[in-house]
Amino acid sequence: MQLTQTLTEGLKRQYKVVLSATDLASRFETEVEQIRGRVQLNGFRPGKVPTAHIKKIYGRSIMAEVVQNSVTDAQKKIAEEAGVKLAAEPKVVLPEDEATITRVLAGEADLDFSVDVEVLPTIELQDHSHIAVTREVVDVPESDVEEAIQRMANAVRTFTPRGDKEKARDGDKVTIDFVGTMNGLAFDGGTAQGVDLVLGSGQFIPGFEEQLVGSKAGDSRTISVTFPETYQVVDLAGKPADFEVTVKGIQAPGDIAIDDEFARKVGVESLEKMREVVKGGLAAELLQVTRQKMKRQLLDGLDALYRFDLPPTMVEQEFNAVWTQVLQDMQREGKTFEADEKGEAETRAEYQSIAERRVRLGLVLAEVGEKAEVKVSEDEVTKALIERARQFPGQEKQFFDFYRKNPQALAEIRAPLFEEKVVDHILGSVKVTEKPVTREELMGSDDEPEAEAKAEKPKKAKARKAE
Repeated sequence: MQLTQTLTEGLKRQYKVVLSATDLASRFETEVEQIRGRVQLNGFRPGKVPTAHIKKIYGRSIMAEVVQNSVTDAQKKIAEEAGVKLAAEPKVVLPEDEATITRVLAGEADLDFSVDVEVLPTIELQDHSHIAVTREVVDVPESDVEEAIQRMANAVRTFTPRGDKEKARDGDKVTIDFVGTMNGLAFDGGTAQGVDLVLGSGQFIPGFEEQLVGSKAGDSRTISVTFPETYQVVDLAGKPADFEVTVKGIQAPGDIAIDDEFARKVGVESLEKMREVVKGGLAAELLQVTRQKMKRQLLDGLDALYRFDLPPTMVEQEFNAVWTQVLQDMQREGKTFEADEKGEAETRAEYQSIAERRVRLGLVLAEVGEKAEVKVSEDEVTKALIERARQFPGQEKQFFDFYRKNPQALAEIRAPLFEEKVVDHILGSVKVTEKPVTREELMGSDDEPEAEAKAEKPKKAKARKAE
């Protein structure tokens, strides 16, 4: 096999590969002999089919397989001899002339083809100690613990029917039918029957539940409300609507004592222990938010620190994945570029920058992880699989079978674990300053651009390169 580099342009490389007819013939004969011991044809004993007969029947398909295997070998040789890591699948350009192909398959001509590859850039790791990250620290107030326990109590609270003439009060559960209209026309998602609603729970849009207080079973009421400006359905956001509501039944909440007995009913030995468990859970949730904000600061710092050529194919694939999601979201929300002040061109440019950032950060994390010899153990992967399998009760066996048979899918489980371990490794070398904040400050302050938040950074698949 003759291998000659014919092009170097940025991260692009092109190689000319020549496989001599002699080499192909040798490979062909080896393959024929291997097949000869396995092939079964009528009139011949197993392993006794004449070589000439095998060539006559299977020769062309065998040579086609030899050619394919030779192309694969050439790709491996390019990566090994060039000492590079490929950023994408190589593009092989085989001869298209039918006469040439026929002669190659007949073993009468050399196979001459080109291979286009993109290589991963060489990344010189920088000093990360100058990156500054703020860790926001929050103490869980006792009031939050009590509110959480009260919500748990409300979830298991029993209700009993009120009398026919009794009016609904705040805290009662009402069963209703309703039809929502705008300008006299019903709208999608605005009609339902037999819906249970606890008044005062905030389950429905503001103003809806309050207007049902004082109603009786059998009452029909017209409830006028305005959808919030931030309502998830764009066509309804900020618009007034009327709901024709029929009250089918009213139930009064039963008393529930929040004590040791209640704690034992939900699986905790005492109310004091329950408060500890709930506080720990709330603290863990806040800690996760803190970590995400720290990670974002770290990624911003890394993004400002590194500049290098990016493999075009990786960026293109990343952009296509992000852009497809953007278009799907717009279609689901009923949005159009015509109604967006940015327009399609500016929006595409914004997400193109995001795709480049994600590829860059992914490659940096992969390089850091490789140099630091960060590993994800099989036990860690198994634990993550178990956690995800719990989301599919009753289908655990199918879930595990799928991942056992699909290495690529299993890599999708391993990749985020690898990324988080690399992030932890880098956080150990940067400047971290603690800042006490309130829960509201932690949850409310978010300077992340909307587009970047939607795009979910960085792409896990890039970190998987080193893993």
